[in-house]
Amino acid sequence: MAILERINETLVDLISGFQRKNLDKVGEKVVISSYLDPDLILFMEEEDRDTAIKKLTHKLLLSGKIQDEESFYSAVIQREKIVSTGVGMGVAIPHAKLDDYKDFFIAIGVQKDKGIEWQSLDGSLVQLIFLIGGPSKDQTKYLKILSRLTASIKDETLRNAVMKSTNADEIISLFTQYDSQES
Repeated sequence: MAILERINETLVDLISGFQRKNLDKVGEKVVISSYLDPDLILFMEEEDRDTAIKKLTHKLLLSGKIQDEESFYSAVIQREKIVSTGVGMGVAIPHAKLDDYKDFFIAIGVQKDKGIEWQSLDGSLVQLIFLIGGPSKDQTKYLKILSRLTASIKDETLRNAVMKSTNADEIISLFTQYDSQES
């Protein structure tokens, strides 16, 4: 298990480091807090991956971020079938890009109890879910968001603070502080 954890850490380091180094050269820097909405941050009790994704997808529908709940959910699940988006450290970043969307959005699920089995790279149960959606035509922006989010969750202090949060505004505040320190 220790070997898998080191491999996972190395992969996350390589991906986030390479992407940030190269993508920061292309256009504006990504500010994760600008993609967050308190109505899209859920404290959940779900114990399985698909139910957690379904609940976050439904919140996206209610907020108006998506219009077709089933097609977005199906796209996320199809992506999960390719390879798990459980990146380790108790975090999953499921995502889907579809032609229907004009901009990117992030919904967050926090599961403080046992965690959710996600077939994570390091075998850990997932307690933080960052569901990303957006336009399929803007790969560069998507990679910037993914890179910035990956770098932020590697920050153990931020990750632990998000897990200890009791409300959505607190989580947004934590990411706002992180964004301002990293700019």
